[in-house]
Parts: sequence; structure tokens; C-alpha cells
Amino acid sequence: MHWIRFLRVVGWMTFAMLVGACTAGAAASPGPPAEFTPITAISTTTTTTAAPPTSTTVVTPEPTTTTTTVVEPITPTPDEKQRLLISGTGDVNLDPTFVRSFPSTGYEYAWSGLDDIFNEDDLTVINLECSASNLGTPWDKPWTFRCDPEALPSMAAAGVDVANLANNHAMDFGFDAMLDARSNLSGVGIDPVGAGANATEAYAPVLIERNGWTIAILGGGGVHPESGSWLAAEDRPGMTDGDSAEAMTAAIRAADEVADLVLVTIHWGLQDTTQPRPFEIRLAEAFIDAGADGVFGHHQHVLQPLGWYAGKPIAWGLGNFVWQAGSTQARTTAVAQFVFEPDGRIGACLVPVVIEATGHPVLQPGYEGPCVPDGPES
Repeated sequence: MHWIRFLRVVGWMTFAMLVGACTAGAAASPGPPAEFTPITAISTTTTTTAAPPTSTTVVTPEPTTTTTTVVEPITPTPDEKQRLLISGTGDVNLDPTFVRSFPSTGYEYAWSGLDDIFNEDDLTVINLECSASNLGTPWDKPWTFRCDPEALPSMAAAGVDVANLANNHAMDFGFDAMLDARSNLSGVGIDPVGAGANATEAYAPVLIERNGWTIAILGGGGVHPESGSWLAAEDRPGMTDGDSAEAMTAAIRAADEVADLVLVTIHWGLQDTTQPRPFEIRLAEAFIDAGADGVFGHHQHVLQPLGWYAGKPIAWGLGNFVWQAGSTQARTTAVAQFVFEPDGRIGACLVPVVIEATGHPVLQPGYEGPCVPDGPES
């Protein structure tokens, strides 16, 4: 086993116990991995024995010789880190009864105006605002969205890597549909995060290797339709409690033990507000103090600014993305891009996007590539 992998596995063993302290009935941690002992030497013995005598002449046999070859232990060297570019978006809705252009345009239309930006970065994280399953029945709530699973391959082909399910629509058709959506997403190569079969699965990060880095992505759900009804427990499916600084920071600290970078994608805030509330500000600061290296926020349905705390970027609200073309304010959106350099420098910017037609976000002129990692503006 690669030494770095071994150390990361040992660090990750604490995750279930840490989350269990913040969620009822936490499951027991997995047992330790099998002991690993590196080979430090190989001894090879070659023995030569003389033939027996055929007369009275005494023949002295050649001496037995032993050759020992010492193989020095191999010290693994980590892959050299390179520049890392990570993109994040707000709400993606693939329900053809809501985004009514899809039946005539096809689902590729959702991504055709973005100049392949998500295939040119290293990692893309979106918030999936619908239940990507054909199972279940609608929850008793004003708006219920069902993603067409047939839309998922085009989203994967567009370069989406991770989908947050910790939001107020991922379980619109019940827990079985949410679990089926996890499977459907994984089946096309998109990692689901923020919801699962129990609290341990919901709070577990996605771990992704890119450019010599290990990146952990955690999903937070600060918006849910009924108090507590959609929150995961150890004996119940559901999503993470993004409003709980205690639960989220425990998950962040555990992820930080096994990853070079930790990112949080979180559904929070109030609709139609253009600035974060003090509550979101306190949460983001707690996340970063616990080890998060960046935050992608969403839910407000309008764009909020980019902020910084302790040298780490926060996209407070990324608005709509694959959505209806509503008011000018609701159509104005962005892709948040975070750039991490091996020397520790971080850059962040909001790449302008406009939803020019229903279901069709379009990258605006002037984008020339990743933002320069100069850190927060003074």
C-alpha cells in the first residue's frame, strides 16, 4: 500500500465517530486496516555441494557460499502538485415540466452556451435542484421537481463532477427516489454529496484526486421544507443539516484529516436577497476555521458577491444556473472559479453568465481563462 494512502485511510477512520458526536445514534467506526509491514531486505542463499568421491582419493568439497542481497525500503514521493482550477454553480434544474425548453431542444441545450468551461477546469461542483429518479410520489409541498434521469449523461459529458443533494428539492419524491438519484448520478460518473442512506453517508465527503491534490467536497443543506423531516439520522435517510455549525464543522475537520483541500457546497440564505445574512457569515467563518478552503453558496435565486475570510474564498450566492429565464436579476448569474497554486496562493472570481433563454445559461464575452491567484482584494 502506498504510504500516503495508508496515512489518509488511518486519518479517515475518525470520520464516523466525529459525525456521531453531532448526530443521534452514530454508527461505529470501521475497524483499522490490516497491518502493513514494508519489505526491508530479501536474503537469497546459494549452496554448492561437491559430488561424492568415486575412489579412495579424498575430495574436499567446495565451501558453501551464501549471498545476501539487501533491498533498501522504497520511500514513496507524493505526486507533485500543479495548479488546480475548481468551478462551482448555483441551482441546476433538469425537470422538463419546469424548464420547458428541454422537450424540444434536448438536454444538451443546458450546457451548449458555456464554451466547454467545465471540461477545461479540473473539477466542477453544482447544486442539483431536483430528484433525479423515476421513483416515488410528490412530497406535500408547493413546488416539487423531478429530474429526468435521461438528462444526466449530458450533464456528465459537459464536465460536471459533483452534485449537491442537500437542498429543498432533492427529496421532492421521497427518500427512495433520493437514494435512486444517488445511484443514477454515480452511474454516469457524477459523485452525489450531502444526502444519503444515513447520517454517516450524508456527511461523508466526496474525495477526488486531481493534479497531485486530494480534494474533499462536502454538501450542506440549510433549507428544508419541514423542521427536521428531511435531515439524516443514523437510522433514517436524509440530508445534512447545513444550519448546524457543530455537525458541519465536525465533518469538515474529519475531511481535513485526509484531504489537501476541503470545499463546502451549501444551500442557505433567503430568496431574492443580494447580500449574505449575519447567520451565513458566521457559518462560513466557522467552516473555514474548521479547515474549509472555500465555500460555494446557493438558494437565493439571485447572484450575491464573492467574499473572503482568512484568505479563503466564499461565493455567498450563485443564483440560478440551469433554470427558467425570469427577470433580468434572476437571469444574471455566474460560475465561481477558485484557483489553488502549489505555493499556497489562492485566486477566485465570478465568471459572468446570463440565462439567455429558458434552460440555456450562456458565458458572457470577456472570459479569458482562470482568475489570477492574487488572493483577496485589499
